Amino acid sequence: MAPTAILAKQHLDSFNEILGKYNIKCELLVSGITKKKKDEILEKLRTGEIDILIGTHALLEENVVYKNLGLVVTDEQHRFGVKQRKTISEKGNNPDTLVMTATPIPRTLALILYGDLDISIIDELPPNRKKIDTFAVTKGMEERVNNFVKKQIDEGRQAYIVCPLVEENEEINAKSVMELAEIYKTEVFKDYKVEYMHGKLRPKEKDEIMNRFKERSIDILISTTVIEVGVNVPNASIMIIENAERFGLAQLHQLRGRVGRGEYQSYCILKYQGNSEIIRERMQVMTKTNDGFVISEKDLELRGSGEFFGTKQHGIPEFKIANLFEDMPMLKEVQKLSEEILEDDVKLEKDKNKKLKRIVDTKLKINI
Repeated sequence: MAPTAILAKQHLDSFNEILGKYNIKCELLVSGITKKKKDEILEKLRTGEIDILIGTHALLEENVVYKNLGLVVTDEQHRFGVKQRKTISEKGNNPDTLVMTATPIPRTLALILYGDLDISIIDELPPNRKKIDTFAVTKGMEERVNNFVKKQIDEGRQAYIVCPLVEENEEINAKSVMELAEIYKTEVFKDYKVEYMHGKLRPKEKDEIMNRFKERSIDILISTTVIEVGVNVPNASIMIIENAERFGLAQLHQLRGRVGRGEYQSYCILKYQGNSEIIRERMQVMTKTNDGFVISEKDLELRGSGEFFGTKQHGIPEFKIANLFEDMPMLKEVQKLSEEILEDDVKLEKDKNKKLKRIVDTKLKINI
């Protein structure tokens, strides 16, 4: 299960390339397919003719029935709610579950958030990947940056430009996709193929633009952070982030990961405004390291856990007392005690745990 149709299609192509020779049948289920094709897939799934089904939220629908679901893999798991991950797992008889995320989370925090799971960490680049060179620049460097982009495109590469806003906002001094697209299309990059994309477009439109970018019919793609999830464009070698000071370090790191996916040397240019110590420190972290774990630790330290994850749908618990960064040793101790209590009395039925059970029941009722 992947969050977007373009990512699901990318997975299907990879799976077919690797597994096709073993006669393992893979199929794609996304909302855009015809009713006839969908009915055909659902029938084959019920009878077990499909070995691996790859899809989006479409996999969660009630009429999607598996003959014998044994493994559930959720890619970019932070884009799905807990209930959605539970829904798909319940389509099988206690299937094995693997959840994946490229969002860098401090190792110690991962142990607490995913304490009920075994955690594997991949902390090295795939073979033949080059380190992405990262530079932090101010407005005075704008012309040099634009010339560098032109040089890269003339050599056959492509560029992403990410903005924090969709449209201009008088109250916020930050670049918007629409404003930048207009200037770049008619003035700065008028000799190149420039396109824009943002979250207000329909999913079908976004997929169409991303496919055109993948097929090299777009040189420069101006976008909000909607491009941050998993899409693989090996020919894109430049990521420019406007108003980089408005993004969290973990998000900057994930955006940077959109380039450097092919054989070419890639670059990330962080354009920032403001001269406060904390802004300079954050930019320095990004230019000095490509290690997502180092970056996420620093982000947590500088921004705090609430801001670190940005939005509530990520499902990160709000701790009323603990500070995730300062109180990590205590939280780990509490986690260890919790495991010991559950091992001894899983339903909290013993007298010594009655008070704890009341508290847990009260909390769960509030959260339901």
